[in-house]
Amino acid sequence: MDMVEKRIAVVTGASRGLGKAIAMALARQGSPVALVSRNRSELESVAQEIAQGGGSAQVFPANVTSEADILRIESEIRQTMGRVRILVNNAGIALRRNITDITLEEWQSVQNANLTSAFLMSKVFIPHMKAGEGRPAWGRIINIASVMAHVAIPQRSAYAATKSALLGLTRATALELAPEGITVNTISPGWFETEMTQALKSNPEVNASIMARVPMGRWGRPEEIGSLAAYLCTDLAGFITGTDIVMDGGWCTQ
Repeated sequence: MDMVEKRIAVVTGASRGLGKAIAMALARQGSPVALVSRNRSELESVAQEIAQGGGSAQVFPANVTSEADILRIESEIRQTMGRVRILVNNAGIALRRNITDITLEEWQSVQNANLTSAFLMSKVFIPHMKAGEGRPAWGRIINIASVMAHVAIPQRSAYAATKSALLGLTRATALELAPEGITVNTISPGWFETEMTQALKSNPEVNASIMARVPMGRWGRPEEIGSLAAYLCTDLAGFITGTDIVMDGGWCTQ
């Protein structure tokens, strides 16, 4: 970590699950973190937990599918925290339904939450990472994809489409920003124990079916994603860009 400049991080979907774990890992690493999601009370709880651990975080409630909201929080973050150097696009929603039963409105809502939000956040915060005001360019962008970008299961067409598209967005953006030393990568998690997957894990039949296909025989822990994301945001990871790291306990190797 640069001792002169604290590398401010923005994490979307930071109120729970993988986003919370990533935010906490970045805070432990020394980054002041801007926590973004729609739920203010949950964000404040995360900020308090980070503060108790000696870190620094502020909350910025927003709907990241809204360009107006993103422009608003960009201004607020710049004014209250400073120039952003790290962006983690984690916000997203899942939809489990046969493709013939998905309405156009539902399809577009998944695209907006999982893909368009990452585009809008990147578009707004990349200028923070570029050289200017006597500062060199430096930045890290992480897009949270999924193993569904690589393999699929039934009733995940909308979700898998967005996560596959994130890989393309990542590669193209990485090539645009590589000359400036700004890296862009994705992490593709497998089955992780979060609030979103609790219903699956608590169903003995469903849990057994999932675990039967995970070679390591267990659910991932959110802090494992957090530690990987934190590493990708260090100087030591400066030669990693345009790639996807799968963390799935071996699921995709089969």
